[in-house]
Amino acid sequence: MAKSSTGLEENVAGLLCYVAGWVTGLIFFLIEKDSKFVKFHAMQSIITFGACVVLSFIPFVNWIIWIVALVLWIVLMVKAYQGQKFKLPLIGDLAEKWSAS
Repeated sequence: MAKSSTGLEENVAGLLCYVAGWVTGLIFFLIEKDSKFVKFHAMQSIITFGACVVLSFIPFVNWIIWIVALVLWIVLMVKAYQGQKFKLPLIGDLAEKWSAS
């Protein structure tokens, strides 16, 4: 993998986009200048975990949301570290579109 503008390997930066949910996604989205791979994972993190936070306020389903978020968190970190541009349904398309600009 190539280095991103952060000085990290792209796969490591992609993994770090997910570490603290939407917060690290936002940080990497703002500081990354060159890597489309890192920007994609940053935006997917923002959308995915931002939605999980919002949906967790719905009574009676919030625990399901957090279980899904935990599974997604692990899967997305592993896929990013493996260098894969793993797109979630709907969210991945949005992330690809919004990170391209």
